[in-house]
Amino acid sequence: MAEWSFPADPGAVRTARTVVRRVLNDWGLNGAADMAVLLVSELVTNSLRHATGPIGVRMVLLSAGELLVEVSDPLPDPPQERTAAPDDEGGRGLQLVACSSRRWGTRRGKSGKTVWFELSVAG
Repeated sequence: MAEWSFPADPGAVRTARTVVRRVLNDWGLNGAADMAVLLVSELVTNSLRHATGPIGVRMVLLSAGELLVEVSDPLPDPPQERTAAPDDEGGRGLQLVACSSRRWGTRRGKSGKTVWFELSVAG
């Protein structure tokens, strides 16, 4: 397991991508790194746009060859998946998570919410 807390500032996205890629490399999961980094980047960006306060990122390698990734923030409202028009500049992050992960979801916590996804990392 690995976890971090980032301040709610634009540099958090870059830092999250860097540490996620580094840990997946250390775990020998380079094949999952690009997708995990992309999805973490989308979720951390969503947190920055809609919440204030620290952003948590947690990764757990599950025994079934799955990687669980969670992004948490203090906003209790769950994100709303929407269909973006072709010219929209945003609104595709959750669609990307839904289409690219094995499964995903949200849950409320004591102080905010967590958006999570699973990726298959079995060889």
